[in-house]
Amino acid sequence: MGVEYFQSQIGLPAFKRGCHLVTDKIIGPVSSDLRKIKAGLCHVFIQHTSASLTINENCDPDVRHDMETWMSKVVPEGSGAPWRHTDEGPDDMPAHVKASVMGPALSIPVRNGQLALGTWQGIWLCEHRDCAGGRKVVVTIQGATQ
Repeated sequence: MGVEYFQSQIGLPAFKRGCHLVTDKIIGPVSSDLRKIKAGLCHVFIQHTSASLTINENCDPDVRHDMETWMSKVVPEGSGAPWRHTDEGPDDMPAHVKASVMGPALSIPVRNGQLALGTWQGIWLCEHRDCAGGRKVVVTIQGATQ
């Protein structure tokens, strides 16, 4: 049994503002590499400063809606907001704050060729901009091979 590393960059399509379940879009393209790992880690990193990744509920879409509602209440937007950085519009700085709070990366255990997520867990892309483009994600899989 050896140790192997695999790395891929995955392009995700543009999503509207909010939290989106993207587990299959991220894992699908790397599933053949993932299947080679008996025990290890899958690291997922988004290469942007106005979107984030998290793991949360994978079943009820109301949870994703509620998360976006909470973030919008906690991080103010618009003319009354305290932000100085507004070069790309009124949602720009709030998107940076939300991305920093949520984070750009996830580490997920790999067991017997699959992500060891809980029954109700999925990978979310949280898009914090109103009119964002596609997003790039780097997936690194490492561990003991099958």
